Amino acid sequence: MIVAFPGVQALDVTGPYEVLAGANSCLRREAYDVTVVASSPGTLRSESGLELVARGLPDLTAQPPDLVIVAGGSGVHDATDDEILLSWLRDAGSRAERLATVCSGTFLAASAGLLDRRRVTTHWARADRLAREHPEVRVDADPVYLRDGNVWSSAGVTAGIDLCLALVSEDHGPDVAQTVARWLVMFLHRPGWQSQFRAPVWVERAGDDAIRSVQERVDADPSGDHRIAVLARHAALSERHFQRRFTHETGVTAAHYVATVRLEAARRALERSDDTVTAIARSIGFRSAESMRRTFVEHLGTSPSEYRHRFTHTQKVPR
Repeated sequence: MIVAFPGVQALDVTGPYEVLAGANSCLRREAYDVTVVASSPGTLRSESGLELVARGLPDLTAQPPDLVIVAGGSGVHDATDDEILLSWLRDAGSRAERLATVCSGTFLAASAGLLDRRRVTTHWARADRLAREHPEVRVDADPVYLRDGNVWSSAGVTAGIDLCLALVSEDHGPDVAQTVARWLVMFLHRPGWQSQFRAPVWVERAGDDAIRSVQERVDADPSGDHRIAVLARHAALSERHFQRRFTHETGVTAAHYVATVRLEAARRALERSDDTVTAIARSIGFRSAESMRRTFVEHLGTSPSEYRHRFTHTQKVPR
């Protein structure tokens, strides 16, 4: 079940809902009983104005929940003052086989005492406040999602989809999770350890373990030595066989994949740091600033300097 409240971030609810409902469709059975619950049943208004319909908080004595997902949103701090909701969540979280939080849902779960001494992540813009208000919680602002025992937590908004794909993969295998991801028109979930600050690479995630391992190697360190010979050796394949298999599995060449990952890393660096273009190019693995400039022009139609000018000061922090 997904716990919501007035002022919830709608995608924190609908993203996990669609992943779990998609898994049900894929499996052709109700593997997940997906319901949205709130302390007051009926229509509740999300932070964007979208109206959602929630059921009341269920009686937990008959059957403990398998999975409780706590959504986030701008209304979460008011929700922490809702003693009825906190009491129920405290009971539900202690009974549930797994507890998951999305974005600032960590504040609600922490207020219920469910995250004591747990390592959790949350939206990067909320991490400092969570650490200040809940020193009993071990806050790690970097990962997209992570797991500490039976407690799962994810970063902001769309990261809840990644978290739920990981849950589906654990429950029913990567093939089911990958099918759901395709239906949602996204790559099979970002590794949990991937930084929130790295933009996603919109390329198919390989089903083949060797090729997926190469993708994860590149994702984890865009600046590394990713020559074809090195990647083929990592996959324990000949260069020719590696290149054929990589393209078959992902739809793009290995060289294109590496360039795309480096481009996304460069975009984020331009948006979030004051480093020079030359320094960023060097740190991310481009041969030179000119090489990075050509890649930007080819893929984005603008130079790195112009990109920084347009986007650095126009980013809005999502709530």
